[in-house]
Amino acid sequence: MKGDIKLKKFTKPLVLLSLVLVLILTFTGCSNKTTGANKGGTSQSTDDGDSVENGLSGTINIVGSTSVTPMAESLSEEFSKLNKDVKMNVQGVGSTAGIKASIDGTADIGMSSRNLKDEEKSTGIREYTIAYDGIVVVVHPNNTVSDLDMETIQKIFKGEITNWKDLGGKDEEILIVSREDGSGTRGAFEEILNLQEKDSSGNTLSTIKKDALIADGNGSVKANISRKENSIGYISLSYLDDTVKGLKVEGVEATVESIQKGEYKVSRPFFMLTMGEESEVVKEFLAFILSDEGQKIVGEKQVPVN
Repeated sequence: MKGDIKLKKFTKPLVLLSLVLVLILTFTGCSNKTTGANKGGTSQSTDDGDSVENGLSGTINIVGSTSVTPMAESLSEEFSKLNKDVKMNVQGVGSTAGIKASIDGTADIGMSSRNLKDEEKSTGIREYTIAYDGIVVVVHPNNTVSDLDMETIQKIFKGEITNWKDLGGKDEEILIVSREDGSGTRGAFEEILNLQEKDSSGNTLSTIKKDALIADGNGSVKANISRKENSIGYISLSYLDDTVKGLKVEGVEATVESIQKGEYKVSRPFFMLTMGEESEVVKEFLAFILSDEGQKIVGEKQVPVN
């Protein structure tokens, strides 16, 4: 009887202790599955495949270059998928406007497809190189000309060569289509092709033919070229499609690979710009752009930086 009494005394405590240990182990296992978040504002998967949000929220207003806009939209869309409480607004209005919006604080991030001027850099603006782009010289698909050298392109846009027959094409006058003032694509194109000069006051002036047709935005240039058989213009690589014909430059076609190798000469960097203290959500978005995942998205149309 005494042995039975002792056994009953210790049975209940042992059962309770076992239950407590099971509960502790279960809680610890669940905790390990659901804590933590990935850098860059993305969600983290648990062992069961469930998604865990890291609490990143806010709004990012991005303004600037129409050339950078398509890529910025793709990056913003993916970033929003990973961060459900982050709202992204992307507006393509030109590089100069984007730089100004970043400096005066009306945008969280500015987009530029041209190098900053000294007076713009002196404001303390920060530049993030996120990609490289090729500027494609384009003509109508029916144009028989397929390859031009840098000097010839320069002479065409200056108005020194005015007929396609001088280039092996039809006996037709060349119609030049260029971009509006403030366009990063225009600024980069003029800089690369040496289509600028200084006046007596030191101001930079364009030497593109005065009667050139001016089109606002890459899409407008492309639309004009596709409708006018004797025209020539230039667009960002991301806008190139079969409605226009991209010319080779000194035997090299504008592709991601040729730009990455430095073989295609008419190319330039793409920038994201910030001013002052960056919010946490802006920092995370910029980190995402430069991450392997972000650069993979960049590489779909442009040349990634890493």
